[in-house]
Amino acid sequence: MKKAPTRRLHRGHFAFMRALAQGVDERDAWDRYLRLEGEHVDLRTVRRTIAWIRDAFAAAARREQKPGTARLILLDPERFTAAPALPSLADFALAQGMEDFSEAEQIEAYEAAFGQAGAAQPGRAGGGGRPTRRARVIERQLEALRWLEDLVAKDPRAGDGVAAWLHPVLAERLERAGLATLSALVERINGAGARWWVHVPGVGERKAGRILDWLHANEQVLGLRVGAHAVQPRRQLRPAVLAAVVPAATALLPYEKFVLPAGLDGRTGACRAPREACRLAAANDHEAIGAWLASKGEPGAAPGTLSSTQRSYRKEAERLLLWSVLERGKALSSLTHEDAGAYQAFLAAPPAAWCGSRHNQRWSPMWRPLEGALTPVTLRQALIILRSLFAFLQGQGYVTGNPFAASALPRDSQGPLGANRTLSFAQWDHIDRLLHARIGTEAGRRLRRGMRWLYATGLRLNEITGAHCGDLRRQPASTPGDAAPAAWSLSVSGKGGVRRQVPVPHELVDELADELARHGFDREADAPGNRGIAVLARFGAGGEHPPAWSSSGLYQAMKAFLARAAQGLDAADAERLRRASTHWLRHTHGAHALQGREGRAPLPLQVVQNNLGHALPSTTSMYLPKQPRPWPGA
Repeated sequence: MKKAPTRRLHRGHFAFMRALAQGVDERDAWDRYLRLEGEHVDLRTVRRTIAWIRDAFAAAARREQKPGTARLILLDPERFTAAPALPSLADFALAQGMEDFSEAEQIEAYEAAFGQAGAAQPGRAGGGGRPTRRARVIERQLEALRWLEDLVAKDPRAGDGVAAWLHPVLAERLERAGLATLSALVERINGAGARWWVHVPGVGERKAGRILDWLHANEQVLGLRVGAHAVQPRRQLRPAVLAAVVPAATALLPYEKFVLPAGLDGRTGACRAPREACRLAAANDHEAIGAWLASKGEPGAAPGTLSSTQRSYRKEAERLLLWSVLERGKALSSLTHEDAGAYQAFLAAPPAAWCGSRHNQRWSPMWRPLEGALTPVTLRQALIILRSLFAFLQGQGYVTGNPFAASALPRDSQGPLGANRTLSFAQWDHIDRLLHARIGTEAGRRLRRGMRWLYATGLRLNEITGAHCGDLRRQPASTPGDAAPAAWSLSVSGKGGVRRQVPVPHELVDELADELARHGFDREADAPGNRGIAVLARFGAGGEHPPAWSSSGLYQAMKAFLARAAQGLDAADAERLRRASTHWLRHTHGAHALQGREGRAPLPLQVVQNNLGHALPSTTSMYLPKQPRPWPGA
């Protein structure tokens, strides 16, 4: 049986008990010294904590062979009656009309009126008096507390377990989330930012605030600092604040912060082409990768912004650059065919230090280049992208060869495009029913809106999260006076900056209009005042202009929802829902649109091709069924 950790006494416990002994209201004292222990409105928590502190104090005294001090600490001064408040000698004399009498006569009358209490009155002239028993107990308790504090109070240290300093229930929840020590707790807070607590079940914003207060109060002795970025909401932080969290270095850092060491920066790479033949201005491998990424950009893109394609390509180049320098000890422009094979093996079994959650953003010290071993499909894609990188560098005269040109690609077990990444009609209907059950909250309606738009339009993830009300177009009625609902389309900027008009079912636009009106905006989705509002705006975040939902936010919310939607289904259906992603809905749109279903005719191949943004009809035709088959839901 696991032994419960020993909880330590800290100086806040002593300050709290001194305040109680001196008559401070227990709620005020609690809020000042022990807020981390819980809310003072929970009197059971307050009284349990007071009892625990007294027991711990008494036990410490007994260990020092001070049984009398132990008994003293356990005494409650409230058991003893306080001395009644007596008037001063001057006030008594004035009240009795004796102001003209001598002081000796005044004292004699005072003692006659109040007896022994009057003789002990410390406020009378010339009187020392004896303190009451209650006052003596309080004085002795304060002396004992000072002695005990010097004896047993310890300052927290970075390596201490959270159970030694925090409330046992709170510490247990942190430990279950992998935050067993104070240093691990601060590392998580600095790595995740102000909402670090959302991944710690049982810890909400209020408890997280109390933890931060305690960490700030003990910052000096801990030697651990919670960064300014971790105490403000992300939307209030300037990009420069996040960029400064982790300084640039030669370490496991993102491409933009990775510093190439001298000798491995590629200036003298073993496979560099003659300088006079190079058509790039790049002086080193880092700059050469930057030139390749820039060549993949979309025309007219804002400086510093990357398309989804560029981000995908950067990820693969970044991983290779880090591996080449940190693991292989070679410049990227010195890699050979043998190195390419070693890198492929590395991706199939990366060390734990290289892996982390995809939720960790690039500014975070918790960021890592990999989530784990790559699947054959993702490994195949990575190698294809790296072939493209070196083909570009070779074509520009930067290197003499392509180390990945002869690398064997893993077999594509997925088969034709989307063949194993689509949902059946019945599976989608199950998802749609569960989504409808979530319309009671803004977050639920937003998730429903995102998934239904993906399914109905075939948009890519970045296309739907980048769509705004200003991109919606109301199509003119086919005949004058037509009472049918308005037809809508969405203007989408796809790969290469090519724009296309994608039809949107009017039901989806109507739902968006309802959400706009619910939050005080013009009900007409295409109204001029709504132009800048994202289709997937986070209305619940407040503000005059609600922020757009990020691609990662939609992806993560959908994966979590599908995991819950899989519960209760048979094994095959449950597995498909757990594997499904935002891209699956794109494939599902292609397959369902071309197949049609009861009451809905199949869409023409050219329409689906346009929806998906495919360059060639042959790509879209891969969604066509191999042979006619009845509607699966029949």
